[in-house]
Amino acid sequence: NHEPHSPPTQLVTMKFLFVAATAIATASAFTTSPAAFTTSVPQVGGVSDVFSQEGNAHRNRRSTIVMDGKANAIRDRIATVNNTKKITSAMKLVAAAKVRRAQDAVLATRPFSETLQSVFGGLINRLGGEAADLPLLTQREVNKVTLVSITGDRGLCGGYNSFMIKKTEARFKELTAQGIECDLILIGKKGISYFTRREYPIRATYDCTQNPDSKQALSISEEIINSFLSGETDAVELLYTKFLSLISSTPSVRTLVPFSASEISQKGDEVFQLTSENGDFGVERKELDVAEPQDFPNDMIFEQDPLQIVNSILPLYLNGQILRTLQESVASELAARMQSMQSASDNAGALSKQLSQEYNRARQASVTQEILEIVSGATALEG
Repeated sequence: NHEPHSPPTQLVTMKFLFVAATAIATASAFTTSPAAFTTSVPQVGGVSDVFSQEGNAHRNRRSTIVMDGKANAIRDRIATVNNTKKITSAMKLVAAAKVRRAQDAVLATRPFSETLQSVFGGLINRLGGEAADLPLLTQREVNKVTLVSITGDRGLCGGYNSFMIKKTEARFKELTAQGIECDLILIGKKGISYFTRREYPIRATYDCTQNPDSKQALSISEEIINSFLSGETDAVELLYTKFLSLISSTPSVRTLVPFSASEISQKGDEVFQLTSENGDFGVERKELDVAEPQDFPNDMIFEQDPLQIVNSILPLYLNGQILRTLQESVASELAARMQSMQSASDNAGALSKQLSQEYNRARQASVTQEILEIVSGATALEG
């Protein structure tokens, strides 16, 4: 016959079992199984064993992670932010490469522009006051103005498009307030979509590609010249973004038609060059002198009338000016995109650092909470 245990003996036995169970649970939570870090070499005919071992290792590895759902969410967000930073950094480098391409395009057009300016200046000096009778050089009373606005086709370039749109709106309202009728020639999808939704009077629309060429500039210049010569408009103003540096661009306004003979023959030019130093991009601007007018002796006989030659040079000059402003606007857009992507990369880096600190705090809090629970349980049992 066995006598039943006394109540104190039963209580001691239950305490011992509870402490042993707690110790086993703690050991399993903080002990890493060797199988989690063992690499097995597959043998011929042992494919199923390999997959089973990998599955066990994966389960064991996940079971060793001691953290709550908040830490896991922060960890996933850190990975997303880092991926975004890689994308924005790549977009910055792509924009920098395109800026250099735009720079090369501007330099490639310089010889033609200099020769055209030199010939025009020489012909104006030869003709004197006779050139003022040309239709494209004739100033007339302004009752209607056509605004040519250049924006971009895409976003992610900071305030580039919004600045140009606001400048165009302000100029439109200014002329309208003076009683001058206005319409628009829009270049770039962003400007087209904005002014079309607001039902502004639009004469023509064109896309602004990343690589403007002479064919695109020719179609725009023909529309401008035809509108002016037919009397549909009395003046044409161009609104574009003047490229100053990688961090600065200025919305500018200039009169395209009618031309000013003195401005064509006496206006200098400037070119920009993309540079890099210590991993940072920069821009160097260089002022170019006015091309010297070509000397045409008085006894030189022209096969065509000099007035006809000047009249044929003016559309070429307009075509070159539009191509140049398109290239400068594209360079300004790409520079704005570079700056925007740099800011996005910097913000992503700062956010990643902040999230890493939050992740470490959450992890530490989770581990500390586990330790406190274990110590509290042991203290309660001892008491």
